[in-house]
Amino acid sequence: MQQRIAHIALVVKDYDEAIHFYTQKLGFLLLEDTTLSPDKRWVLVTPPGATECSLLLAKADNEQQAASIGNQTGGRVFLFLFTDDCWRDYNKMLANGIHFVRPPKEEPYGIVAVFEDLYGNLWDLLQPNEHNKGLK
Repeated sequence: MQQRIAHIALVVKDYDEAIHFYTQKLGFLLLEDTTLSPDKRWVLVTPPGATECSLLLAKADNEQQAASIGNQTGGRVFLFLFTDDCWRDYNKMLANGIHFVRPPKEEPYGIVAVFEDLYGNLWDLLQPNEHNKGLK
């Protein structure tokens, strides 16, 4: 049996502002933007080079969903963006106005920095080291 996670839903306030953030600020690719109804779209974005999993930008359509925007994991790091060069991406993201809550730091598993997306969800920007091939 072979399985994989294809998409992770990220609740957003607005499709277009989320698309702009992920494509223009983080450099993600817009894979799909299909209108499903007047209020609902199927929007997929992914980091360049990703082949397995993408983000489904899902606009909140009720108060309960809207309450989770920016806090989908109760304040913990939500998503992990792996990179082959943490310092390169950190500097590029800083230049694009990304807010980092922790600059890059060497850890036993690699170099990691923590940043916020446009709604405040926390992300790890992580460059795994050679001792953690299972993380790559």
